[in-house]
Amino acid sequence: MKQPIIALAIAAALLASPVAGKTLRWASQGDPQTADPYSQNEGLTNMFSQSVHDMLVMRDNALRLVPGLAVSWQQVNDTTWRFNLRKGVKFHDGSPFTADDVVFSYERAQHPNSQLRQYSLPVGKPRRIDDYTVEFVQDRPNPITLEHATAIYIMSKAWATKHRVERPLDFKGKEETYASRNANGTGAWMLVSREPGVKTVLRRNPDWWGAKEGRAPGNVDEVVYTQVSADATRTAALLSGQIDFVLDPPPQDLARLEASKDVKVVRGQENRVVFFGFDQQRDELLYSNVKGRNPFKDQRVRQAVYQAIDVEAIRSRTMRGSALPTGGMTPSTLPSSPEIEQRLPYDQAKARQLLAAAGYPNGFEVTLDCPNNRYVNDEEICIAVAAMLTRVGIQTKVTTLPRATYFPKLEKHDTSFFMLGWGGAVTDAQTTLSPVLRSFDEKTGNGSFNYGRYVNPRLDALIDAAAVEMNPEKRRQLVWDALKEHNAQFHHVPLHRQMIPWAMRSGVTVVHRADNVLNMESVRVD
Repeated sequence: MKQPIIALAIAAALLASPVAGKTLRWASQGDPQTADPYSQNEGLTNMFSQSVHDMLVMRDNALRLVPGLAVSWQQVNDTTWRFNLRKGVKFHDGSPFTADDVVFSYERAQHPNSQLRQYSLPVGKPRRIDDYTVEFVQDRPNPITLEHATAIYIMSKAWATKHRVERPLDFKGKEETYASRNANGTGAWMLVSREPGVKTVLRRNPDWWGAKEGRAPGNVDEVVYTQVSADATRTAALLSGQIDFVLDPPPQDLARLEASKDVKVVRGQENRVVFFGFDQQRDELLYSNVKGRNPFKDQRVRQAVYQAIDVEAIRSRTMRGSALPTGGMTPSTLPSSPEIEQRLPYDQAKARQLLAAAGYPNGFEVTLDCPNNRYVNDEEICIAVAAMLTRVGIQTKVTTLPRATYFPKLEKHDTSFFMLGWGGAVTDAQTTLSPVLRSFDEKTGNGSFNYGRYVNPRLDALIDAAAVEMNPEKRRQLVWDALKEHNAQFHHVPLHRQMIPWAMRSGVTVVHRADNVLNMESVRVD
């Protein structure tokens, strides 16, 4: 009886939204975490943030850098960048956009509550030159300043002050503020309403500056997003025409969807790598039967986990071919090398030998924490991996949670063994090295997503050197050396890069992007 009830709820949510012109009704298994654009660095949340807010530097549908709220920029010296701002732009509430908003936004994004600190801090300390000129002064050179600038959404200083949201909300502390459900950007879409776990409604901004430059070729005036957690229900809703587009069609339903004359499926590789991490900090592992020790502090145990996982079985059975197994830890193969991408072989006997050598001949018990609505088949992958690990003696219990509670759990480091994915539009390795693979640095925010809290001084030194090296050849070698050091220590276990299918009604046309972002201003509904 559950599925019809859920289907009725979807229909009610969609019908409750007034239709003005063309409406795009779409769904996925998760929900944006918050309307506060700096509080959570998570894919779906970021997708909605960049629809409502613009950035100084933006990306086109091929992910190339293009002018955004900055029309031009120049590097004044090794540690100073100047951005010339777009004139005549207004926020959704009608207030003018100026340099004050840029300075405010970057300072807000550098707050300890912000999950975008690792991007905003390297851009530098902002200072207003005049109404339409901002400079950023850096502590040290940053070779990917423009890449980092694409990640910082510009908010209205006056709006934030009026509603007392001058700092990002504390999401992991379950803080609610006016910015939880409201937003005021300069972007192509205005946030009409947000009902967490139910639906989010956007309306096209008729005054968006980008439309005048041909950046909004679509014909949609309204967007209604609905969270539909159950795979079968998302598929049924698309086939019946209740929704127009599904961002994450279940792999097991793709053949059925492609067989329908009313539905089409498009595919592409996503810039995202999915991997497992370990608690490598605690002296005694949480959620385990091992007392007084932490097995994951031993490199041999981490390697045993790596070699006990059959990634080819996951690719062919669990993912039904929608995955590209890898030994690399970067979302893109650029600027990687065959040596870094190469995986050690699946070898259960070797895994048992490593466990015995580390002092665990009979294995041990552990809990694997996973999301159940963030990555393609995330829960199914974790269940399959748990069975593989159990066969070599690591008795693995799987705990799955929706993204709304899963990521705060990781932020609190309330985990021993976890799944994580990392990716987006940026292909530069530094945006994985500094936030994910480096040890945590409270001052800079680097290592904020190193949830295993390992410390590797050699790795840190290589990552930090690459972050400031302006010579491309020297920097590439530093990046490779850092990735080799990480892989040699098995700090994480990479699985695969996702192949992303999108499914839609036959009359819907979209641009499939490698960052898995639905660019709603490009969508046509016929």
